Amino acid sequence: MSHFLEWFNAPLQLDPVMKAVAAHLWFVTIHPFEDGNGRIARAIADCALARADDCPQRFYSMSGQIERECKEHYNILERTQKGGLDITPWLNWFLGCLGRAIDGADETLAIVFRKAHVWQYANQYPLNERQRAIINRLLVEFEGKLTSGKYAELAKCSPDTALRDIRGLMGYGILRQGESGGRSTNYTLVEKAAKQ
Repeated sequence: MSHFLEWFNAPLQLDPVMKAVAAHLWFVTIHPFEDGNGRIARAIADCALARADDCPQRFYSMSGQIERECKEHYNILERTQKGGLDITPWLNWFLGCLGRAIDGADETLAIVFRKAHVWQYANQYPLNERQRAIINRLLVEFEGKLTSGKYAELAKCSPDTALRDIRGLMGYGILRQGESGGRSTNYTLVEKAAKQ
């Protein structure tokens, strides 16, 4: 471990991303703890990548991506540790995983920016707590279509109150009515509210 720490903390003589690849593998192979080696190895990889980015902010998590790909991670680690000195398959997997982590961050940031735009637009109007709660629900994995009945159920209010709230949101340009009418009437967030 002392050799590992000395190498890890030494000035860079290796590409910083390659150092993250090697550090993760080396630490897991040393296996200094009875439990928790994987968590610490992921933290070490994230630390090395943060150094590589040379930026105070990072919007992706290699640790989180490795967690999502846990089975593949263990498989490639085992094959690499039981193989010879060639870590090329490990390197390929790690770099692919890093790419997927960065792609995932793009998707996450797009969701965050959309929420920020919606709230920047919506906050100029006097919304009640029910309306705020429904907008939040629409921004976070809302399933199906918003109807006045679903609004009343989610907001725990009467159908008349739900309809008044919906009309208010439509008047502010936050919701729009879908094309179908009658019992199939539904409402969605106006995209201009999400993009302004």
